[in-house]
Parts: sequence; structure tokens; C-alpha cells
Amino acid sequence: MKYSNLEELKRKKALLKQEVGELEALITFENPRASLSKITDGASDSYFTEKTDESGEKKLALRTGHIARQVGNFLTLRSQSNSLIAFDNKGLDSSILETTLKLGSVAFVGNLARKGLASKSWKGKLLGLALVYLLPFALRFVRSKVEEFQKKQSISSMEKLI
Repeated sequence: MKYSNLEELKRKKALLKQEVGELEALITFENPRASLSKITDGASDSYFTEKTDESGEKKLALRTGHIARQVGNFLTLRSQSNSLIAFDNKGLDSSILETTLKLGSVAFVGNLARKGLASKSWKGKLLGLALVYLLPFALRFVRSKVEEFQKKQSISSMEKLI
């Protein structure tokens, strides 16, 4: 490319230096949110936000509430088709409580099974083995019966509407 005068060449050099500086800032993550936005073509914009800490420094923060809502919405859409569990996205507190209750019940049953298997009496061992091996089958059976009941209820309610 030929330039007609020195000023045009200097202007082009300044523009190239500016472009190289912008690319360096992008690659070195001087502004992490802008860099991630550019790299992901804007897909990460809704998941990150900038927060200022006590010292005045800007930090990149993950928007966990937004992510939890999106996951909840996805699970709600997936669970609407004849499922035993229905997710309610009224707030993160209720889902944390539900998760805590589920984990607590699993830990309680697991602890009972472990204690039963470690027991010296044959009744305790039998109870531990029943919890470990028979409880999952019983839960699947109950779940299938509840799903059948839900299907029958939805069919009968649809017939009533028609």
C-alpha cells in the first residue's frame, strides 16, 4: 500500500497502535467482563456483573441468582411432563430449604443403613441390607404408581373440561 504523504502514514500508524492496544487489553483481561464478552460474543454478559469492593477496585462477580433462575426454569420445563417432582421458582430460599431437606433425609437413611450393617445383631444387619437394596426398588415402585395416578387424574380432568 502506498501513501501519498508522511501525515497519512503517521495517521495510519496511530490507528494501528490504537487497535493493537485494544487487542492487548482484550487478551490480557484488563477489563475481564469486556474481554469475556468479546471472546464469547456476548453470551457471558448475563452471567457476570462488575462489583466495586471496599478499596474501590472493580471485580468480576458471578450472578448466581440469575443462573439459579435459569436452571430452575429449565428444570421446570423438563419436569412438567408427567413427573413426580414439580419445581417452583418462587425464590432461591425455598429451593435451598428443599435441597437441605432432601440431603438431610438421604444422610439420615444412609446413616441408618451404615449403622444397621455395622450392627452385631442379625436384625440390624437385615434392616441395613433392606435399606440399601430394597428401598430404591420400593421408591421406584411408589414413583411409578404416583405417575400413573397423576396421568389418570390429568386425563379425567381433561375429560371433565371437554
